[in-house]
Amino acid sequence: MRFFRSALLVSLLVPLAPLQAATDRLSTHFNSEIVDAPSFELSSQTAYLVGIIGNPNSYEVAAQFFTARWRWGGIERDSWVQGYNQVYATLMVEPLTRGPENLYVGISLGLRYNFAKPGARWVPYVSGGVGLGWIDSHANINGAQGQDFTFNILTATGVSYKMNDHWKLEAGVQYQHFSNGGQTDPNPSVNLLGPQLSVTYVY
Repeated sequence: MRFFRSALLVSLLVPLAPLQAATDRLSTHFNSEIVDAPSFELSSQTAYLVGIIGNPNSYEVAAQFFTARWRWGGIERDSWVQGYNQVYATLMVEPLTRGPENLYVGISLGLRYNFAKPGARWVPYVSGGVGLGWIDSHANINGAQGQDFTFNILTATGVSYKMNDHWKLEAGVQYQHFSNGGQTDPNPSVNLLGPQLSVTYVY
């Protein structure tokens, strides 16, 4: 009889284990003793960028970025720079809503530093990278790109908010530069700046 009681108890508890595990994974209570540095995450970022300097055309770009980030070391000691590094790869898809061209597509590789404290929900960050891309150039128009192939610089700063163990929201400011690196003469560059919002899934 004792065996059957034990078996009944096990049969009731086992189905609850996955539910408890799922609850633990989606916990909104974070460890206050260590820096929470995810090993891998994917992010979808939306930005609206406007031309600021160095070009006679008033560029405006509705940018969409898709980014993968991998953790790469960090600073554990308690100081204002405590946090962790990430290496990232970004795919850019950027329709031009104003300017001679129509679409810019590119990639960027770079680093991001997260100023993270143990148990923190709000985490400031800075990032920067370089890459290459393609644009439907119009060399016959003043200030337009001289060829399709370009190089780019991408930098950002902002803050992320951790909702739970898997989801983060981010807001920041994005700067982007692209030109062909002097391969044509003239070599008009485009410098863009604007707000950015993103949602990130943490693995």
